Amino acid sequence: MPRTPQDAATETPTADASLSHGLKQRHLSMIALGGVIGAGLFVGSGAGIAAAGPSIVVAYTLSGLLVMLVMRMLGEMSAAYPSSGSFSSHAERALGPWAGFTAGWAFWVLLCTAVGLEGIGAAKIVTGWLPDTPEWGWVALFMLVFLATNLAAVKNFGEFEFWFAALKVAAISLFLVLGVLAVAGVLPGTDSPGLANLTGEGGFLPNGSEGLVIGLLASVFAYGGLETVTIAAAESENPVRGVASAVRTAMWRIAFFYIGSMAVVVTLVPWNAKAVVDKGPYVAALDHIGIPGAAQLMNVVVLVALLSAMNANIYGSSRIAYSLVARGQGPKALANVSSGVPRVAVLVSCVFGFVCVVLSYWRPDDVFPWLLNMIGAVILVVWIFIAVSQLLLRRRLERETPERLVVRMWAFPALTWVALAGMAAIFVLMAREPDTRVQLYATGAMTLVLAGVGYAWQRARARG
Repeated sequence: MPRTPQDAATETPTADASLSHGLKQRHLSMIALGGVIGAGLFVGSGAGIAAAGPSIVVAYTLSGLLVMLVMRMLGEMSAAYPSSGSFSSHAERALGPWAGFTAGWAFWVLLCTAVGLEGIGAAKIVTGWLPDTPEWGWVALFMLVFLATNLAAVKNFGEFEFWFAALKVAAISLFLVLGVLAVAGVLPGTDSPGLANLTGEGGFLPNGSEGLVIGLLASVFAYGGLETVTIAAAESENPVRGVASAVRTAMWRIAFFYIGSMAVVVTLVPWNAKAVVDKGPYVAALDHIGIPGAAQLMNVVVLVALLSAMNANIYGSSRIAYSLVARGQGPKALANVSSGVPRVAVLVSCVFGFVCVVLSYWRPDDVFPWLLNMIGAVILVVWIFIAVSQLLLRRRLERETPERLVVRMWAFPALTWVALAGMAAIFVLMAREPDTRVQLYATGAMTLVLAGVGYAWQRARARG
């Protein structure tokens, strides 16, 4: 089958040629390792435990298996076609410019909004320590620091993320070691809880299948941020090697950090303990085994996780925006590159994030909740684009350039279809729950609007 001009254009590396390649393999390896560990895991998992009880381990296992499949599909495409546009570029290559436009700009809105939310979360922690300081001032300070970091050079982003990720990995690894020792009853001053917390207090499924569903939905969105490594790989010394390494280690990272820590928490602490939600599951577990200053220790770790996420999301949003514009799908000014950095895209992404912060103070009861609902299911939309793109591109790669298949999706196409079925099931579950139904509708509306604009843009370019 002859290749179209669109295929030729999207398969050349020129879209990223002007970006720096300052990320070293150690940066990419640690970004891949630490990118899994977000503030959602440290704090948001408490609500999931309160709903699902000990079965939260099953919820994280199911959603973790889905994420592994998504990352494998994304890794296959990103190793074959390294690009700062990541899944957006792949969607354009597979489905057309409208798909790249939709997936890319939806994800950009998600990341920019997340920057604001993470800034607010970090500021709340700092004002807890320094109560006489203004919250908005800390948000502005964090924004300025990471704006400067991302404007300077990509290696600065890499260094910040390297040390942020190292701290997060060290903290959660220490938690797991202490937790396992406490579960085994060999930590001084502790007795093994055995299976009491897993089978007591209503059993393994205390709130039935409905509780498990709520826990499953909570766990799905805790995995957000894994995509950043495929965006960053395009600016590394060896993009193909970097993506391949990150994807191949995704399975044990998810199992170790997410599923392992959830198992430790629900084994040590009764699932219905108030502290699990009020203080967070990790603080509750550390308090339970008598670690002094556990709350403040975890506050430091959560602050690091939030600042790391801010840094990564400013980086990711600027590169997605740059890639979109470089492919003719946005204002040309965003494609301006200076010293290997898309500085206008970085600045605009930060400004959008700070606007979200202003809205949280100015219109907290209407505009801000609407914005949060609009991004609520974006990650699922992105995952669907990834799966559909991989279905189409795998056949093309096998036919035209099989040597590019450095990473291969397992059991293709069966597991790709399994992943799509899993995503469809999550959409159905979201539609059943009143809280998530609103998010589903708001995200759906934004996606349809973007798809319409993207299709109109595609038609206009074709006519021109």
